[in-house]
Amino acid sequence: MNPRAHLVIPAHNEEQTLPRLLRALSTGAAPGELEIVVVASACTDRTAAVAEAAGVTVLETATPGKVAALRIGDEALTGYPRLYVDADVVLSIKDVRALVEALAAPDIAMATPHPKLELDGLGPVVSRAHRTWAQLPTVRRSGVGSGVYALDESGHALAFPMPDVLADDAWVHRVIPAARKTVVPGASSAVWPAATVRALVRRRARVRLGHRQLDQLGHPAPPGAEAGLRTLADLVRGGSVPVADAACFAAVVLADRTIAWFRRIRGNETEWSTDNTSRLPEPHEIRTEAPRTESARKGR
Repeated sequence: MNPRAHLVIPAHNEEQTLPRLLRALSTGAAPGELEIVVVASACTDRTAAVAEAAGVTVLETATPGKVAALRIGDEALTGYPRLYVDADVVLSIKDVRALVEALAAPDIAMATPHPKLELDGLGPVVSRAHRTWAQLPTVRRSGVGSGVYALDESGHALAFPMPDVLADDAWVHRVIPAARKTVVPGASSAVWPAATVRALVRRRARVRLGHRQLDQLGHPAPPGAEAGLRTLADLVRGGSVPVADAACFAAVVLADRTIAWFRRIRGNETEWSTDNTSRLPEPHEIRTEAPRTESARKGR
């Protein structure tokens, strides 16, 4: 059968997390239902080997950067709709099918799942901050943070070729009109967020820099996209967020704004930094060897 969905998975040193994603995508999938391209970007681990062992197409590049990897993978795909999936999330074949079905609706160019945060084992402060973030109106109505977005051909024409931006998902969200986007009910992606306060602050600082870059490129965020004190107060008053959770989130926001300012002054805004706290090993699922055959490299 012709593939129903075409996926790009950019991966930088993801040998610990990539197997769980590929397993979730393949479990229950019909033969030939998915075209999957993994782009191993400047990897120093066995990311390419574990992808080859799963039988998907693997492309390797020495050029660092997530957007560069997305462009390479995108050029290798053979059809639509297309899904762009972070290597450290989990998306099932059921969720892929739901996204594909949503894109079949008239005038819908972009579909996203809801992010499902995996918070087991995290400390109380970072967990409270994550829970508050998940309740923000902009998160609930946009699917941002899911690590997944799906585009039909018209959405792809708006978003690609993607420029060298820090925040690829924010770029796609901003160039596609709100009326042509949907968050798919019942579809979700499992996301392992930053596991420490320090890692969360660093991640949010980088996201903030990415948003500022998009502003400078002439693609500002829509009104109300930034969560301020009034938004937090409304969530507390409405009972969606406890006071302690809101306080933890506010402290993280203040810290990330400070870090973003210092990084801008130091001139290191364009690094593709990696949060390794969300990459927990799964030793029972990682092979010690994987043949790097030409057939495996081509996904045959």
